[in-house]
Amino acid sequence: MTTFTRETTGVEVVNALADRVDGKTSKSLTLLDTLIALNIRASADLTSLTDEIVHAEGVVITGASNNTLGGETAEALAHANPAHLILLARSQPRVEAVILRIKALNPKVKVTFVPVSLDDFDSVRAAAATVSGAIDKLDILINNAGIMAVKEYTTNKDGIELQFATNHLGHFLFTKRLFPKILAAGPGARIVNLTSLGHKLGPVRFDDPNFSNGAAYDPWSGYGQSKTANILFTVGLANKLRERKIASFAVHPGAIFNTNLATHLNFQDEIAAFQVVALKNTGRPFPFADDPAKPIEQGITTTLVAALDPSIEAQSGSYLADAHIQDPYEYASSKENADRLWKLSEELVGEKFDI
Repeated sequence: MTTFTRETTGVEVVNALADRVDGKTSKSLTLLDTLIALNIRASADLTSLTDEIVHAEGVVITGASNNTLGGETAEALAHANPAHLILLARSQPRVEAVILRIKALNPKVKVTFVPVSLDDFDSVRAAAATVSGAIDKLDILINNAGIMAVKEYTTNKDGIELQFATNHLGHFLFTKRLFPKILAAGPGARIVNLTSLGHKLGPVRFDDPNFSNGAAYDPWSGYGQSKTANILFTVGLANKLRERKIASFAVHPGAIFNTNLATHLNFQDEIAAFQVVALKNTGRPFPFADDPAKPIEQGITTTLVAALDPSIEAQSGSYLADAHIQDPYEYASSKENADRLWKLSEELVGEKFDI
């Protein structure tokens, strides 16, 4: 059995577990190829072109833009032979460089781009419909996209705090809408939710997720709430899917400072704020020493372990960091909180997610 560590790169994980990715090749024309050939934007025409896609098993990754963990994860997977990589981001130009590198690395891999704005639930529904039209089965869903530390209190068009809407609720709805395809993949399918050590900045405010309409808001409490929600969603999925042998894992990728997520921040300036927020919300200092920085090549490792490693199958619902199962804070792992979040999420997106 291969042992993965903090120093392992994502490509090394894929090479070691290539049999978990290989064997599902397809010769169909990709949606992105069609879009580029017709020189059109991925907009209303996107759905009309889904008929060009031959149905096949797939891997779906949100937030797969250039210079992101999602894009790097997609490129690593292309070192094996996945049948179909479906990459989501806000716009096509954000993803084109990733697609081109994948095609240069492995021309056999089919790649599809689908636009989505995760804070916009109508956009999420449209994206899920497009993805569902492109595949018969969804083997691996990686809910990777996210935003961090939005400075000013901001809401989506439904009036929900933006980080909670984007990082958690958009993925909750997206997963719900794709769930028939996950069920079709059956035992062995995986759902990976990217979270963060930032969950130790604070719990979900079940009675006030909107921070008293901004009066009680600060950027890091908002981020901490959304990252705790990612773990609780994972726990909820695992509890509901265990008998079906479909696994779900929450992943802390590590402190990676050179991706698009963090370019607007100076973390030296944020250290004091971290401590103030963590102490206020949890009564505990933030554990900076537990999370030294790592390069993006190692930042995708834990995601790929969660998506591919058969040795962790029985630990569905776990939180992983540095390629190993670890313990999150107690408020991020309790079944009671997972159930409360599930109900709150259904209310906020306006849809029941029955499993």
